[in-house]
Amino acid sequence: MTVVRTARTLVAATLVAGLAGTALAAPALAAPAPAKEGRDHTATRQALQAAVDEGVPGAVVHTRDGRGQWAATAGVRGVADHYRIASITKTFVATVLLQLQAEGRIDLDDPVEKWLPGVVRGNGHDGRKITVRQLLNHTSGIYDVTSDRGFAEKVFGPAFLEHRYDRWTPQQLVSIAMTHAPDFAPGTDWKYSNTNFVLAGLVIEKVTGRPYGKAVENRIVKPLKLRATSVPGTDVTMPNPSSPAYSQLTDEPDAPIHDVSELSPTLAYAAGEMISDSRDLQTFFRALLSGRLLPKAEQRELTTTVSAARIDPNLRYGLGLMQLKLSCGKDVWGHGGGIHGSTSQAVTTKDGRHSLAVNFNADWTGDSLRVLEAEFCGTTAPTGTAPQR
Repeated sequence: MTVVRTARTLVAATLVAGLAGTALAAPALAAPAPAKEGRDHTATRQALQAAVDEGVPGAVVHTRDGRGQWAATAGVRGVADHYRIASITKTFVATVLLQLQAEGRIDLDDPVEKWLPGVVRGNGHDGRKITVRQLLNHTSGIYDVTSDRGFAEKVFGPAFLEHRYDRWTPQQLVSIAMTHAPDFAPGTDWKYSNTNFVLAGLVIEKVTGRPYGKAVENRIVKPLKLRATSVPGTDVTMPNPSSPAYSQLTDEPDAPIHDVSELSPTLAYAAGEMISDSRDLQTFFRALLSGRLLPKAEQRELTTTVSAARIDPNLRYGLGLMQLKLSCGKDVWGHGGGIHGSTSQAVTTKDGRHSLAVNFNADWTGDSLRVLEAEFCGTTAPTGTAPQR
């Protein structure tokens, strides 16, 4: 749903997959809306092509800046393809909670227990000592449900094919996490945990009295006219147009390739279930970082970060928002996401003027952060990291 990959070892964390040995059409690059003043996207094209050369079946990128917008595809893809955005969902969820705080309906420093009494309990977890803010910036210490071996074997391994349509309730996901000890005492460290945002979704539902997805739709999707963005709930299908999503469902290099496009989004819930496209994601992040969705006080809280050095020394984490320092010294803000057969990055400069969204329809190869380096720094050097679920 999102963070760093050091190779093929984080199958359960990045929902890694493959398409080795599958015949693909020749890569196709397209620029339907070139930058007005001719920004050179050569490095970005090369980075996209490199992903296909490494085995990604299809890649799509879309960028915007003060000069215009530009899009390209490589491999078998369409520019307007929908895809599962996985952990980019987290930024939408955090934005809703910040809006609710601005309206005086919640305080992010409220203990989780106030809104979800008795839910965060067991094996050292205590919702009375964890704040909603600590959920949003991953300093709660709550165990990540996706690290549970039994859950991971069903959801991420070969058994996925048998369980792909299973429905999970958010309460089930939290209960699984509560069978493990916390990773650290609240507020003493940082560690990415999808359970944090499962709980954040439940908090939204408690505050609003409606599904968290309705809050996302009414507060963000409709006002910004995000026509490709949805919260699927229990719908296992993908809207058109979309390209198939591919996975090996194992880290064995020569494992068979599977079409994993259909799955139950309930396995991720508010930690990573949403669907969008590259244009919509840029519209969202540009609006968010430029201050169109939040008052100034909440905007400051959104971008107040803590170190995420255990993933990458150049990474910091705000409230459902990543700050990444690229090799050329530029900072970009956004989020990454990885789920079965889909790897994504959506970022913008802090002023919201230069943005990018990229997606690979595979999860076992290709470096999406290399595309960011290419667009913002003009280099095609790989970064060695990739988004996490």
